[in-house]
Amino acid sequence: MRCKDLGIVLTEEQIRQFEIYYNHMIEKNKVMNLTTITQPMEVVEKHYLDSLLVVRHVDLSREISILDMGTGAGFPGIPLKIVFPYLRVTLADSLNKRILFLDEVIDACGLTGIDTVHGRAEDLGRNKNDREQYDLVVSRAVANLSTLSEYCLPLVREGGLFISYKSAEIEEELRTAQKAIRLLGGTKSRVEKDTIPGTALERSFVIIQKSQKTPAKFPRKAGMPGKEPII
Repeated sequence: MRCKDLGIVLTEEQIRQFEIYYNHMIEKNKVMNLTTITQPMEVVEKHYLDSLLVVRHVDLSREISILDMGTGAGFPGIPLKIVFPYLRVTLADSLNKRILFLDEVIDACGLTGIDTVHGRAEDLGRNKNDREQYDLVVSRAVANLSTLSEYCLPLVREGGLFISYKSAEIEEELRTAQKAIRLLGGTKSRVEKDTIPGTALERSFVIIQKSQKTPAKFPRKAGMPGKEPII
């Protein structure tokens, strides 16, 4: 699976788990929209390897808590959990049908130390069980960075990180999001660019460190971060 290019050597059990994951996803995709990417090699490249590419840019060698916001079909959270089983992973999504699918995958793969949560980001950010509880929040969700920051930074503990998976050109979007990042407690932000092993597919990671608590008024009520991003 070209994981060796990321410094990852998969065990037979991990390969089996990725195969189970793929089979469940393709079968469920027949009755609900999980992904438009269905060919085995494309799934490996555009879902599995893309999810794991972040290991080049953040230390995942120890047990930390990770929230995957807007996880969809489980990316990047499930690939990260399969490869690094000691991580404590939470998969969050607003569509309950996807959560039920993810629960099936978790059970079929025999994964432990991984939970799912059904809810909108704005509601989770105000829930005491989730607000500022995670060492790392990741998201491959499609939204502008100002909106994503309001979704995700309230969930990151002080000293933790928010990492947004973005397409190659992100500098202008990051510049526009600086006010939101600052208001939400983020300080240092940087862009790390990379290429998925064995492909020409480019990925940018926006890595934001959180050094202050998020003010109580954020996140705003459901729908507001998307309709009226902080700029």
